Amino acid sequence: MTLPATFVIDSPADAQRAAELRRVKLLATLVLAATFAIFIAARMLLPVHPAFGFVAAFAEAATIGGLADWYAVVALFRRPLGLPIPHTAIIQSNQHRIADKLGEFIEVHFLEAAPVEAKLRQIDFGAFIADWLRDRKRSEDLARFALRLLPEAVAATENSGLMTFVSRRITSQLMSIDLAPLAAGTLRTFVKEGRHQGLLDDIMRAVHQSLTQADTMAMIREKIRDELPTLLKLYRADRFLVNKIVASASAFFEEVRNDPKHSFRDEFDRMVLTFVDKLGSDPAYASRIDGLKRDLLARPELGDLARNIWSNTRSFLERSASGESQILQQHLVRMFVEAGEALAADPEMRAEINRGLVAVLRSVVAEQKSGVSTFISDQVKSWDMGQLIALIEINIGRDLQYIRFNGSLIGGLAGLALYTLEYLLRLV
Repeated sequence: MTLPATFVIDSPADAQRAAELRRVKLLATLVLAATFAIFIAARMLLPVHPAFGFVAAFAEAATIGGLADWYAVVALFRRPLGLPIPHTAIIQSNQHRIADKLGEFIEVHFLEAAPVEAKLRQIDFGAFIADWLRDRKRSEDLARFALRLLPEAVAATENSGLMTFVSRRITSQLMSIDLAPLAAGTLRTFVKEGRHQGLLDDIMRAVHQSLTQADTMAMIREKIRDELPTLLKLYRADRFLVNKIVASASAFFEEVRNDPKHSFRDEFDRMVLTFVDKLGSDPAYASRIDGLKRDLLARPELGDLARNIWSNTRSFLERSASGESQILQQHLVRMFVEAGEALAADPEMRAEINRGLVAVLRSVVAEQKSGVSTFISDQVKSWDMGQLIALIEINIGRDLQYIRFNGSLIGGLAGLALYTLEYLLRLV
């Protein structure tokens, strides 16, 4: 149940207005009493001189006018003299109707699509955002605020099971990817750009460096020596063969590297393209790659790596939020400031932001305006009308009291005019 709203009247300005209201009320009452007293005195003095008739007529009408306007002012807020007179205490009696009409009025006249959009288009949201972000102090405050929220966001993510869901979703998506066509397409682009020839040069350079190392040559020599007849071993043919093989290979590698149109490069092209074609079309290749993918994703080391990365990330975020580490905050501040400067220098982007925000806010207002109307209506219905009326009275009651002065004056003049007309008609 919604508690009635309360209105506290305790500010110095309210106290001053209340005192002024009491003063004006007293003065209006004194004027009413004075006109009534003048009326009585003038009626008593009427036999003395006919001029007192005019005074009595003015005072009588002024008294009636003052009483009528007193009744009208009081009836607006409460029942005059506490009497159950119909159509009095108008505001209190019509609280619900006033609430509904107020909500409807705001919905129809303030939240219509056309005026809302026109007002929104007058606001340069992009410039406001740019100026806000370019202010380093504000960007620092924004960075600190974002960092303070991070630990709670991380904890909420872990406690909600979102990480498990995301992990399973990622694994499922990776499992569904057919790597064979993807790898084939990547390799085909690799070959089309000629980058495989650079790889060939690197491979030949690495093989050449490996062959010329003493350890490698000794190993090859030992293998050849085991295969040679005993007679050739006596003449150390193994050394000759190793040197010859290494020299021939080096010469071949050098020849291929120095000749972009070497026939071996064409053969390498055919070999690579054949492999790419098989990779993209041969089910056996696809099955092997899929098996490798599944084995890799099933490895416990991959899960341990992901948990370790997440743990380190969480620890880093917690240190940044506590102020122990300033790296992330400084990076965020720099990013916000640079974003503000870039936005300030890009009128097209600001215009795009303005259009986007106008469209979003216009849609939000259109969808929520009936809810706003209902909210306003419910709030007004929940108000404590006694306190609300007291608040209204101290703010506009002084002006309403002047209606009583005007009523006395206008009534008196009207009564004087009528009495004068009657007097003239009697003379005719």
